[in-house]
Amino acid sequence: MAVCARLCGVGQSGGCRRRQQRKGAGSDPDLEDGEEEDEVRIDTGAVTGQEAGWLQTPRSSRTLLQLPPEILVEIFSAVPGTELPSVARVCKKFQHILTTDTIWKRRCQQEYGVCENLRKLEVTGVTCQDVYVKLLHQYRHILGLWQPDIGPYGGLLNVVVDGLFIIGWMYLPPHDPHVDEPMRLKPVFRIHLMERNAATVECMYGHKGPHNGQIQVMKRDEFSTKCLQTDYHRMPGGRQEEFRTWLREDLGRTLEDIFHEHMQELILMKFIYICQYDNCLTYRRIYHPPSRPDDLLNPGFFKGTYGSHGLEIVMLSFHGTIAKATKITGDPNVPAGQQTLEIDLTRPVQLPDVEHLRNFDEMSRLILNVQAQIDREQRETGNKEDEGRGSEPERAEPYPAPAPVPAPVLRPAKENANEAENEGVEQNALSVQSFVLPAGVISRNEEYPRSCKMSFFGTGLIAGHGFSNPERTPGLFVLFDEDRFGFIWLELKSFSLYCRMRDRFQQSEAPSPEAFDEMLRNMQSWTT
Repeated sequence: MAVCARLCGVGQSGGCRRRQQRKGAGSDPDLEDGEEEDEVRIDTGAVTGQEAGWLQTPRSSRTLLQLPPEILVEIFSAVPGTELPSVARVCKKFQHILTTDTIWKRRCQQEYGVCENLRKLEVTGVTCQDVYVKLLHQYRHILGLWQPDIGPYGGLLNVVVDGLFIIGWMYLPPHDPHVDEPMRLKPVFRIHLMERNAATVECMYGHKGPHNGQIQVMKRDEFSTKCLQTDYHRMPGGRQEEFRTWLREDLGRTLEDIFHEHMQELILMKFIYICQYDNCLTYRRIYHPPSRPDDLLNPGFFKGTYGSHGLEIVMLSFHGTIAKATKITGDPNVPAGQQTLEIDLTRPVQLPDVEHLRNFDEMSRLILNVQAQIDREQRETGNKEDEGRGSEPERAEPYPAPAPVPAPVLRPAKENANEAENEGVEQNALSVQSFVLPAGVISRNEEYPRSCKMSFFGTGLIAGHGFSNPERTPGLFVLFDEDRFGFIWLELKSFSLYCRMRDRFQQSEAPSPEAFDEMLRNMQSWTT
């Protein structure tokens, strides 16, 4: 059916202001000066009796109330679900039509991506409207990315709509030191609608299957979960058997594999800490870092090696000429939420050839020279500020003027895909150089890349147990490719390799760059 017509009114008014102004003018009130009446082309073979009757109604008296139910269903199916209650209050006819499952089925699919065959609900007596109102809409505020409050350890939780369930998936890094392997997913809770009364929340911890739980939205961007049957978390063999199972499943190890006494203490401490939170947890919302065309590489979440602490998750974000790596998971030394790396993109470091790079002293000299240059510039800036305020500047020792630092080669945005691809190949061929770790630098993963694109001066955060005496120490950021980078900790003589998480996170974008920056500040305060 092809219809070219205008609906000028809704309800009993029967017309718009322009039509009322032209009443009594001796012409069709629907037409403007010089405007011809709209043509109505009807495929009579596809028009029902109700539709044909409505089309034959004078245009001045047509309203939405006179539309056939089939057309109203199509119209209401395109209205956001949050607006449909207002539509239902217009009249009894609209209220009755809004009980049609087709409308709510489309809302579930378009707003929440439900791909499950919703006809399965007929067996349980649950309607698509029930699913939308009592499950999806009611728990919409907890969809997205969250960081659990587990002391210094943190974590990454992704709450998604999965079929006819809402599931909270905890992301666990691969077993140390296989940083290039995919993440492991562990369900923490799930919500589903088996009866029409209310949705059911189930805790997924333990090995005895789903059991009763609760979810409470504390405040904006924060919610908590509570287990109502903690006996489901216990195992027949007691805490020792639970520790062995946790060690095998979460860390991929056995007690016989752990020889180092310090590592044994760290692992046991983590297990004891986590057990304190197995019945109640609080989660705070986090966002995926925003992307800009001139970023050095795409921001996102990465897995990184952290010595005896194992693998941890960090979030790489860009802030002008500074790149930051923030811990999503942490350890007793540097907890989750702290800024583990800060990279100065205006301080590229030209690496020597492989033979000289093997010498730790040579590499150390390069990094410390950049740090000395930064210190000199900061002192000079401070002296100039003192002079501007009229105070007597301190006499500084003479030093050679710093050499100009070339700007980093960032990724330009290309309009033409072929142009970008060809230029990218040429730049890669020119910029890629051989890379090897200096002698004496410890690496958990010996399968690090043997070539890199560029490197920059940066600082890494180190601290004593309990985040005592934190300080930023110099190091070298090494960019291998779009999905891998590394950092050489000069003071620790160790190397961390980071690989991108390839998981796709929905409903995780920050409302604005300011909201993302505020989140970063809040994350640091959570564990300080």
